[in-house]
Amino acid sequence: MGDYIISCCSTADLTAEHFNERDIKYLCFHYELDGKPYLDDLGKTMPIEEFYQAMVDGADTKTSQINAEEYEAHFRKYLEQGKDVIHLTLSSGISGTINSALVAKANLEDEFPERKLYIVDSLAASSGFGLLMDKLADLRDEGMGIDELCDWAESNKRRLNHWFFSTDLTFYIKGGRVSKTAGIVGGILGICPLLNVDKEGKLIPRMKIKGKKKVYKAIVAKMEELADNGYDYDDKVYLCHSNCMEDAKQVALLVEEKFPKTKGKIEINNIGTTIGSHTGPGTVALFFWGQERVD
Repeated sequence: MGDYIISCCSTADLTAEHFNERDIKYLCFHYELDGKPYLDDLGKTMPIEEFYQAMVDGADTKTSQINAEEYEAHFRKYLEQGKDVIHLTLSSGISGTINSALVAKANLEDEFPERKLYIVDSLAASSGFGLLMDKLADLRDEGMGIDELCDWAESNKRRLNHWFFSTDLTFYIKGGRVSKTAGIVGGILGICPLLNVDKEGKLIPRMKIKGKKKVYKAIVAKMEELADNGYDYDDKVYLCHSNCMEDAKQVALLVEEKFPKTKGKIEINNIGTTIGSHTGPGTVALFFWGQERVD
């Protein structure tokens, strides 16, 4: 195992157990529920189901990124142990948190001139970010050094494909991502938008699909189109969901049917409180390795 630290934000939306088992360090974003502040601590302070129920009941949510002081304290504890650090941030297309991480890096460079501290924009979100971190843990455990790992992350991060759909447009309307008129019409017609993360790490609407069964098939069709080795795909697949496990399970069944060689069982995680504050309940996301994002 490499003698350095790999680190990320809680917005990688893996479980605390997963992070600990893979020796991936993390620090937490923040959110507010009706003005009360919380840490996005993977459901420890507030169970994820309780969080989404509060949203359904009308609670207002607000998120805030990790600040430079928090990053500095996080990095310092490892640098003081004589460890080098590579930290990946939530996509710059979604959050400005990378800027705070870079400020922290600049503040620490003179104090620890002999140490390496790399900051990488993941261009990823939720459990897609998590799938990228899991791959970096594999490469570290195989003996890859920190310099090579940083280069690998920069060269391969756009091969991490993210596809999302939502069966509930309420919070997309509330957040201004869908107009009120389009949202009302879409709700009446049962429209489920299909979105992905583009090459700049931004969430982009791609298709409007009518009905759950059709959107299940559409999201899996994107994996058929884009996955490494096509139907012989043999790497990991992650799914995540915001309080709609049955929808995620239906997608998992279709993926298992189409891609029988996946590495291990498909992992289904919760969309955490930071990303979930913006999607609301009803979102499912599929993540896999495939063609590089070019648009």
